Amino acid sequence: MQSKIEGRNPVLEALKAGREIDKLWVQKGEKNGSIIEILRLARERHIPISEVERGKIESMAETGGHQGVIAVCAAHTYTSVEDMLRRAEEMGEAPFLVLCDRITDPHNLGSILRTANCAGVHGVIIPKHDSVTLNATVAKTSAGAIEFTPVAKVTNLARTIDELKAKNIWVYGADGSGEGSIYQTDFSGGVALVIGSEGEGISRLVREKCDALVKIPMKGEITSLNASVAAALMMYEVRRSREK
Repeated sequence: MQSKIEGRNPVLEALKAGREIDKLWVQKGEKNGSIIEILRLARERHIPISEVERGKIESMAETGGHQGVIAVCAAHTYTSVEDMLRRAEEMGEAPFLVLCDRITDPHNLGSILRTANCAGVHGVIIPKHDSVTLNATVAKTSAGAIEFTPVAKVTNLARTIDELKAKNIWVYGADGSGEGSIYQTDFSGGVALVIGSEGEGISRLVREKCDALVKIPMKGEITSLNASVAAALMMYEVRRSREK
């Protein structure tokens, strides 16, 4: 499960050792001594940093020795996109990936991981910023899938899409403005599905990078689906296409 590292020396050593850290919390005004090195290493690794008041740090701390800094670690180890593609190759299958763009609800990400495992997805990709991380709620909601479904955390989702396209992987964004429905789309070959946030959908730059935008037919008065439900429908349409 997700854990915390408290205190300057423990956090510094964790950073030096390359420990997976989702976020760093630093007390406002702490700019001296080893904090300088901690902040430098965190920025080099693109770890999100939040500077907060002492009261916030105190409320988060589980020990009395936080010394103004707490690192929140992932509930599970992240992998790389390259490892996901290698996994698909070893299985003799065309790559099948899911990209989550700015999904902040841990229940949604957990549900996506659960469905991804059932649908044979080779990996789920999330951005380092503006996204929920592999926390305890994600782990619980995934019903164990977090142990089997690789997750990569990337600095730039748009750049990752370019890299996938260069490897002949077609990128499809789930968007209500899409020209074709998921039932009219050819999902054969390497596929990456992009699922956006419930509130804002797929971000502009990521949308522009997609090879195509596809929609899920809607017949009722409600015009949108929960992100994890939309993801499930799309994943199983890809699965269906591969089993023809």
